[in-house]
Amino acid sequence: MTPPTNDRHRDDPERDAAKPPVVVVTGPTGSGKSSLAIELAERFGGEIVNADSMQVFRYMDIGTAKPSLEERARVPHHLFDVANPDEPYSAGRYAKEARAAAASIHERHRPVFLTGGTGLYIRAFLDGLIETGRVDPGLRARLENEQQKAAEEGDPTRLHRRLAGLDAEAAARIHPNDVRRTVRALEILAQSGERASSVRRAHGFRDRPFRGLHLAIDPGRERLIERIDRRAEQMIEAGLLREVRHLRELGYGPELRPMQAIGYRHIQPVVDGADTLINALEAIKVDTRRFARRQRTWLRPLPDVHWHDPERPETIFEQVGDFLVGRDVDPREERKGSPSSA
Repeated sequence: MTPPTNDRHRDDPERDAAKPPVVVVTGPTGSGKSSLAIELAERFGGEIVNADSMQVFRYMDIGTAKPSLEERARVPHHLFDVANPDEPYSAGRYAKEARAAAASIHERHRPVFLTGGTGLYIRAFLDGLIETGRVDPGLRARLENEQQKAAEEGDPTRLHRRLAGLDAEAAARIHPNDVRRTVRALEILAQSGERASSVRRAHGFRDRPFRGLHLAIDPGRERLIERIDRRAEQMIEAGLLREVRHLRELGYGPELRPMQAIGYRHIQPVVDGADTLINALEAIKVDTRRFARRQRTWLRPLPDVHWHDPERPETIFEQVGDFLVGRDVDPREERKGSPSSA
């Protein structure tokens, strides 16, 4: 039996045309996607649904580059500040809540602009998730503890090598430093007895209720580095240290997953008096650049992404306008314009 395809271009065009439209505005961190999404939503009467895994958390505004209250007042924003930092928030929960928000927007006959840089959340929203039964917290904790111990012993890719021995196909799709996906693949194998790659093929990501236009915003390597560095400086100037201190005062410790995100983990030693803001700022810049490279790596091979320079917004507005009235552009014609690594 031929496994189901994962190529959106082979879907039934007539069936897809009847689906409600979603414009995805993504790209590497610091590329300007949030401000562009607001402009698009204003121009086309749409609403924004967050697709950033950190911006769902309350009290974490500066370090997540969350849109300001003034920006959020310009157009309706959804799925910001919906969980506390110590509250588990999964891709499954995100997909359910984001799709509910999108359904409500479509009921008002307005387009959805899904905006953010978390690839897993975007994929969960557009394509659905692989269901493998209830997550075993004990199993996950054991795997995460083993990973932490391996990292402390100077062997951070130990679990990934184990996965490669059990499911080479799944391991090839996961970066050796991507602990979360490595752990998830090992969970699937332990819980279902099936390889994650086999489960993935069987699923086929056929749960696609939307007609999507996938935009990737990228100003190019040098300009992106400049924007990343400047934004890091602006976060410090805006009071990132004060924000982390406030989070700690509220009882949110440095061991929490959101508090280990870029920016927050770098400021923890400063709060504790073990480092300086100058050192933290430089580390934030370096790690943010690396994160931007990983985001590009995830986006680059996708077959349906349209790459755009944020400094040429009229081209983007034209394409979105065409999409919303049913005129689509083949992104394969634009592949030569996709960026090189940052």
